[in-house]
Order: sequence, then structure tokens, then C-alpha cells
Amino acid sequence: MAQGNKGFASLVTGEAAAVVEPRRPPRTGILGARENRLAELATGGITTRTDEAVDPAVCRIWDGHNRDYAALSEAACADLIASLRAQRRQEVPAIVRRVSDDPKYNFEVICGARRHWSISWLRAHDYPDFKFIVEPRELTDEEAFRLADLENRSRKDLSDYERATDYARAVARHYEGNQQRMADRLQVTKSWLSRYLELARLPPDILACFESPHVIRITHAAAIAPLLSHPKIRTRVLDATAAIASEQQARGRAGQAYLAPAAVVSRLVQAGREETKPVARQEQFRDAAGRVFLTAGRKGRAGVVFSVPAAASADRKAISAAIDEYLRKFVGYR
Repeated sequence: MAQGNKGFASLVTGEAAAVVEPRRPPRTGILGARENRLAELATGGITTRTDEAVDPAVCRIWDGHNRDYAALSEAACADLIASLRAQRRQEVPAIVRRVSDDPKYNFEVICGARRHWSISWLRAHDYPDFKFIVEPRELTDEEAFRLADLENRSRKDLSDYERATDYARAVARHYEGNQQRMADRLQVTKSWLSRYLELARLPPDILACFESPHVIRITHAAAIAPLLSHPKIRTRVLDATAAIASEQQARGRAGQAYLAPAAVVSRLVQAGREETKPVARQEQFRDAAGRVFLTAGRKGRAGVVFSVPAAASADRKAISAAIDEYLRKFVGYR
């Protein structure tokens, strides 16, 4: 049986069968082995990690964290809560820094806000013995930002808006507004970074058109941002936001589905493309005494017809001004 197992092992490893010699203790002895391990630790050949199990209440969220902690909820963390319940413990420690500027806290969370929220929730809901597992690190603010970004960049539960606001804050806080320097540090292209910064810079009136800022993607921002760079188009787009936001609020109150992000973007883009003009209609211009001195209106496809009574009460200058006003208001002449 042993020989059969040995043959199976050789197939798995792709090596020829060989006689396995019994393991021999190191000749250096226990003290020598310990010295070798200490030497490897000193040179970085191996590393050790010291985790701590703490009450989440002694941990605050770092103010540069890329997660919108206030937006977390039981629904948003349902998958993590279920996993913690099943495993009965936290498998992946959160990255934290020690703090000394607030007696209420011992640590601040750099990576692991969802884990912190979920374990806090479990402790308040029939699992009081759950501990928050943390790994303390010594990090500068810039190092903490890059570490958090690296951990969360590919996570689907972090919204584009959260990532965008994190980048906008970081470029000012850590890189003096230099986008290229920040892109180099993150090892991304400047154009990739710019797409997120576009989203972070959308005006509040635009954000109010959506169910939540967290549903806005960088693709949506890419369609809206160019409209805001032209003053006249920007005005038309922002003028349209009040009606869209009001409709979204009404849908929410009625329990109806919110307008999808793509539908909101389409309406904003359409508002930017078309300058609304009043519908041309028959218009009468009167003098101070209330007498009609000019009638103007469209006549099918023939154009605009102006009619002046034979005994007009206004002079030529007043009639000319009335014609200009009509053309400007209903036809678009300047």
C-alpha cells in the first residue's frame, strides 16, 4: 500500500519514483535553528504577521477611507454577514493604524470598513462574542491611500462614485493636485484617472437626478461632463435637472421604480442638445391705448406673415421693433 501511494505521488509531481528517506533533524540543533530563523526575519527572508482580536468599538474609520461608511446597511453587507456567521469568525484581518489622539479609539481602519460594520452589526444581533480581527501597520497617509485603493480597486461592491470621490480627495491631499504624479504612483494612466475625477466633479444638481450617487458610473459621467464645459449648454442641462429630480422624488414616495441611470443621462443629453423655443403663434401688438398696430403669425409653410392696419396707430420705429421681437422670440433670429 505504501509503495502504491508512493507511485501515485510520483505521477502527481511528475517525478520518477524514488526511495523516500526518513526526515532527519537539523544538525544545528534547536538553538541553531532558532538563530537561523531570526536571521531570516532580520533580512526579510520570511515575515510574520501579528493580528489582534478587538472590539470594533475601539476602531474608528480613517477619514481618508474610500468606502462610504454611512451608506452601509444590512442589505449592502448581507453576503459578508452570512459568510461570517457560517465561518464563525473573520478570516481576513482588516488593516489598521494605531491612534493616540483620541482616548475613545485604539485604531483607525484603513482597509476593512465592511468587515467593521458587519461585525458591529453581528455583535448587536445575537453574536456579542464576535471579535474584529485587525492587522496593525505603520503607514503614512499616502501609503494608506494606495494600500486601500489596491485592495478595493477590483471590488464590485465599491461604487464608481465612492472610488471617484476618494481619488478627488487624494489628488489634492497627497499629490498637490498633480494628476500625472498620482497616476504614476497608482500605476494607472492619466486618462483612466481623469474619467473618475470627471464623475467626482459633477454638480450636486446633476447628482440629485439619480436614485443615488452610487448608481452613477464613469460611463454616465463621460456622457454628461462635456455638456457642462459649454456655458449655454450647461445652463440648459442644469435647468432640466429640477424636473428630473422632482420626478425621482415622486417615484420614491409612490414606491415606484426610479428612472434608470441611462434614462436620466439620455434626458440630460437631450436637454443639452435642444434649445427650447416657444411655439410660433399669432401675436398682436398694441399701443398704449390698446389698439392693435401689428398682427404676426405663421401661414403654413410659407413663412411668417405680418399685417399692419391701414390706419396704424404706431410709427414705423414701433412696428419695426415689434417685428424684431416676434422674430427673436418665435423664429430664433438674432
